[in-house]
Amino acid sequence: MSGLIGKKIGMTSIFDDQGKNVPCTVLEVGPCVVTQVKTKETDGYSALQLGFDDKSEKRTLKSAIGRFKNAGSSPKKKLVEFKDFEKNYKLGDIISVDFFNEGEFVDVSGISKGKGFQGVVKRHGFSGVGQSTHGQHNRLRAPGSIGAASYPARVFKGMRMAGQMGSEKVKVINLKVIKVFLERNILLVKGCVPGHKNSYIIIRK
Repeated sequence: MSGLIGKKIGMTSIFDDQGKNVPCTVLEVGPCVVTQVKTKETDGYSALQLGFDDKSEKRTLKSAIGRFKNAGSSPKKKLVEFKDFEKNYKLGDIISVDFFNEGEFVDVSGISKGKGFQGVVKRHGFSGVGQSTHGQHNRLRAPGSIGAASYPARVFKGMRMAGQMGSEKVKVINLKVIKVFLERNILLVKGCVPGHKNSYIIIRK
């Protein structure tokens, strides 16, 4: 799927034509530079590598600096490959937020907020014991029994237990594009998007 790289700015809300308050996420999308063009003849498949967000040469590998100079671009922090562009772009071309149109639906993926080590109630939605009677003073949010006795004499793999939560790749599909601000490279989409503020996200058509 074709798309662009962006950054999550934050959330807001607007009123639609019917007067309803619609929650929206503000995304800074592009401008993205075509840093590499992959073809079936040289790479075995067709794709475009896009770069987003400037980076200092001091923090860039020398081999990567040469690639960016070939594209006539400054070093970029985020590089992502995309396929199936309708238009044939060349090395060094810039794709901005006008790639998207108001009213169309997009898929947005990003890294969700990290929650650290969490228990089963928060991580998996367990209800806990729910009672504080019969002398139970520390069992309210406990997982309870996790396995049988003599058979199978072990705990099955995949058992829902406490552990690290969040900081995973999450994709939200079919978010409606509410507004496109060309002069600011801003995209307004309906609903929420994974990740913290200023985190990188990928928007695909």
